[in-house]
Amino acid sequence: MAKIVLGVDYGDARTGLALNAGTFAFGAGCVRCEGMRKTAEAVAAAAIEKKAELIVVGNPLNMNGTEGPRSEKCRAFAAMLSEMAGIPVELYDERLTTVSAHNILSELNVRGKKRKNNVDELSATLILQDYIDRNMK
Repeated sequence: MAKIVLGVDYGDARTGLALNAGTFAFGAGCVRCEGMRKTAEAVAAAAIEKKAELIVVGNPLNMNGTEGPRSEKCRAFAAMLSEMAGIPVELYDERLTTVSAHNILSELNVRGKKRKNNVDELSATLILQDYIDRNMK
C-alpha cells in the first residue's frame, strides 16, 4: 500500500491541501483560518483524519535559491505543524507553483471568486505531484 502524503500550500488567508492516490496528486480543499497556529491546527487535524504519513509543505524560495521572509514563515509553520500532527513534515521547493496554477486556471477560463477559491488547492496539488514525481517513483 502506498504512503499517504498531504501536500500543503501555506498562505496567510487560505492554505491549499492535496492528497495522493499512489503516484497521482489531487486537490483536497482549502483551510481558511486566522493566524499560523490555527492554520497549523486545522492542517494537522486534516492530516490525522486522512491518515497521512508525511506532510509536504511548499517552500517559496527566491529564484536564486535563497530563503526570504515568506520561506522563513513556511519553515516556522512546518515546524509547528510537525509538532501538532506528530508525523514528519518536509519543506519542498515550490518556486513558480502559484504562477503555474494561475496559468492553468487562465487556460481553463476560471475567473474571479472561483479562481481565488481554486488557486491554493491547485498549487498544493502541483507541489505534491512534483514531490511524488521526484521522490516516490
